Amino acid sequence: MQFLVYIIVYPFLWLISILPFRLLYIVSDCFYIVLYKIIGYRKKVVSANLKLVFPEKSEKELIQIRKKFYKHLCDMFLEMAKTMTISEASLKKRFKIKNPEEFKRLENLNKSIILIFGHYASWEWSIVLQNYINFKGLAVYKKLANRHFDKLVRDIRTKFKTSLISTKDIISTLNRDEEKGIRTITGFLSDQSPRLSKDVYWSKFMSIKAPCFTGAERLAKNLDFSTAYLKVTKIKRGHYEAEIITLAENPNNYENYELTEMFLKEVEKQIYEAPEYYFWTHKRWKHREKTPN
Repeated sequence: MQFLVYIIVYPFLWLISILPFRLLYIVSDCFYIVLYKIIGYRKKVVSANLKLVFPEKSEKELIQIRKKFYKHLCDMFLEMAKTMTISEASLKKRFKIKNPEEFKRLENLNKSIILIFGHYASWEWSIVLQNYINFKGLAVYKKLANRHFDKLVRDIRTKFKTSLISTKDIISTLNRDEEKGIRTITGFLSDQSPRLSKDVYWSKFMSIKAPCFTGAERLAKNLDFSTAYLKVTKIKRGHYEAEIITLAENPNNYENYELTEMFLKEVEKQIYEAPEYYFWTHKRWKHREKTPN
């Protein structure tokens, strides 16, 4: 069954990937009508999240944000498909690094780096970062249920030489590379909701108490890796700019959870500036009623 779904869907993804960008975004506009106006994909979740985060905004303002978000979401879906065949030169024109010299400065510290992302703008096109760094590029990856699509996604995300590692292999992989003297830059998407446990860290994200991922910070402290935030901004349709914001050169100089808080504040600033580019379909605040006393 998995293979049947794959062979049905794959030709459409490939056809999308070879479209010129002008046609790609015409298809995206049509996709928006289907996804938002006809299917209403996760519209209740998106509306609930927006109302929760922006209680001061009117219904009209929230609807405008919601519409802009779905248009961006459709663009991003199709841009992911476009990555199948996009050239390195084209991607570098569309996903630019604002301050590549900061990567060089951090690399010159001769310490591996933890690079934290948010689900904001375009994290998929960050695969081009490998072309700006000398260290080995790694990205933490959650395996897909469909093994055929899993392989496709892995092929896409590694086409510019970034290596993928599963969450269960992170510690062993980084320790092995460090023992061999291999310096790495490891990317983490860290702003979504973790599984609840008695040890989970709770913080206010967009003024709402919620559990938070702290794995990136804990790894940085345990291994003494420099830590930075990749701030990705959408400049215009199909064009993004990324800025490396260093959080800590020596993470053990910071209190526990301080780096996590710094990261969350950076994501918050971007959401307040342009909320339509955040990934509102996730149930980020689903555990808010379970806040420990």
